[in-house]
Amino acid sequence: MEMNAIFTRTSVRAYTAQPVEPEKLERLLRAGMAAPSARNQQPWEFYVTTSRDRLRALSQCTPYVGFVQNAAAAIVPCWRKTGLTAPDYAQIDLSAATENILLEAESLGLGGVWCGVAPGRNRMEAVRHALGIPETLEPFAILSIGYPEKKAAQTDRFDPARVHFVG
Repeated sequence: MEMNAIFTRTSVRAYTAQPVEPEKLERLLRAGMAAPSARNQQPWEFYVTTSRDRLRALSQCTPYVGFVQNAAAAIVPCWRKTGLTAPDYAQIDLSAATENILLEAESLGLGGVWCGVAPGRNRMEAVRHALGIPETLEPFAILSIGYPEKKAAQTDRFDPARVHFVG
């Protein structure tokens, strides 16, 4: 079985006005929680919004996310600050969860983009304030989600010069 989403996923920043169905949002969250995790610590919690006001607030959290206000939804993966068995790996775990979400979005006909927030403290605090995230969690990224206005082809980034087989 081929996993085409890896080779067709692109960063989507322009969306139609169509809302994302709740069952598709749940599939995205299930995909995120299916990610591998160091020592199976599963440090993640996810904040999800479809509120125009919250999306607008998120779109002002960094200089690069203005398009979030036009998305149908946003997912903000966060990690817990306490109770982790491998805290130094929490952001790695969140990276795997984020990629799973974006791949599942592609497979569902949705588009999305990973907008980095951590480790920028000012950006993390802006996101915390925009969504009311408690101090016990650290915001990791903003994932804008929606139906793409248009489909773009993925650029082939494979570079055999960067592959080193070691015997």
